[in-house]
Formats: sequence, structure tokens, C-alpha cells
Amino acid sequence: MLTFSLTVVRHGETQFNKEKLLQGQGVDTSLSEPGLQQAEAAGLYLRELSFSNVFVSNLQRARQKSLRNDVHSSGVEMVFDPLLRERSFGIAEGRPKEDLKNMANRAGQSCRDYTPPGGETLEQVRLRCKKFLKSLYQRMVDDHGCSGQSSTAVGRGAGAAESGTDGPLPGLPDNGMEGVPLHALVVSHGAYICVAVRHFVEDLQCSLPQGLKMSKVLSACPNTGISRFVLIVSGDESGLALSAVRCVFTNRKDHLTSRNICYITH
Repeated sequence: MLTFSLTVVRHGETQFNKEKLLQGQGVDTSLSEPGLQQAEAAGLYLRELSFSNVFVSNLQRARQKSLRNDVHSSGVEMVFDPLLRERSFGIAEGRPKEDLKNMANRAGQSCRDYTPPGGETLEQVRLRCKKFLKSLYQRMVDDHGCSGQSSTAVGRGAGAAESGTDGPLPGLPDNGMEGVPLHALVVSHGAYICVAVRHFVEDLQCSLPQGLKMSKVLSACPNTGISRFVLIVSGDESGLALSAVRCVFTNRKDHLTSRNICYITH
């Protein structure tokens, strides 16, 4: 049995984000100047944390100074994983988001559920996320072994309002990491993170902080928004599986206001 925290961060703003243009996988731009400042702020916010494993989308906007100030521990390998890429939007990539809405309307579908020609369905993204999680479990066990810990780390604080973004106390960078021995960091993209969080909540029955509204949990992740989960993985002769998972917080952006960095994110 292995317990670890999973901190998920979206990349910083790009010019395409600012102009509300779809990027997906085919358009791979660098961070804008505000995006670099957001990444700087996220790095400062997380700088005291020690991550045992780091996984980053191999798209440029996630790789490029994804979290500045070297937040991961010195010597830890940064794994660039294509499974963490943004959802593909096919022929809609490079075009205004309004075009995607119009295409969805003509097809009689919601924008979220609509798949442009050549793009990925939400189910395909979910399956890609599940494949990444499977590889994550295996990598964590291969690197650190199974500690035989109980599920107390997942259960502890599950109902504490201060653990959520809606809680009365300021969010601390290490919320949910207390008493947890290992910490994985993931840097990915907005649509992908939305699918991943929904998978945790709806498919894996993730427990949520008391008072945290579902609409908040499933809302769009802002640029450099931070979410955290605590997971327990167990294994037997049939392989590794998730035993329990707890949401600590989602879409936190304290770092963007802590230094009077007030961005409008997309």
C-alpha cells in the first residue's frame, strides 16, 4: 500500500489564452509575459515543498518554465509525458472559442460535449487520463515501493472546511501534505485537468472537503490554478489499483493575489 499526494497545476497564460483562441495540441505557443509572471508566482508559492516525482506535458507551454524557481527537489527527474497533453480540438485549433460554440450549436450539442472533426472526444481524453494514472501508480511504486501505510492520511481532514478553496482560512501551500510521505507534481492543461478532476469525482468517488460546492470543484481551471488530491494505491497479483482518494482543494489561485498579482485568466 502506498500513500502520496498529487498536486496538479495548469500552465501559465499564453497569448492564445488571452485572445480566447483554441490551442489544443496542434498549436503549441510559448507563455506570454503575464504567463511567465504567473509561473513565477506559482513557483514561489510552492518553493518550500519537496516533490518526489514530477510529470509535465510535453507541449511547450507546459514545459517552458512551467513552474519557475525550481519547485521540485534538486535531482528529481522531470518526466515529459504526452499523456498529459491538452485535449485535441481538431479543425477548431487556432480559431476563436466562439467558433467552437457556433459549431456545437449547429450540431445541436453543448460546447463541452461537442467534438470538432479531427478532435478528441471527452471519453478519449478520460481514457488517456486513466492511462496516465495507471503509469503514475506504477512509477510511484517502482520508485518508492509499498510502505504498508493505512488509509488514515486519506481520511484525515476530509471534512475540514479549511482544506477547500471555500474555507474560512487562507490556503497554505502544504495543505493536505501533512503526514503524507510522498508527493507527485503534475503540470498540464485546462481542458485536460477538467476531465481529470471529473474522473476523480465521478468515477473514482473522491471525497470532497466539507462546504466545497460541486460547481466549484468542476469549474474551469485558471492559468497556474492548483489542485491537490491524496491517493492510496494498493497492489496484489492482479496489479495496482486505487484504494482511496481525497480531494484537498481545487483550482486554487492564492499565489496570483499573494504578491498583488491579479490576473484575469482564461
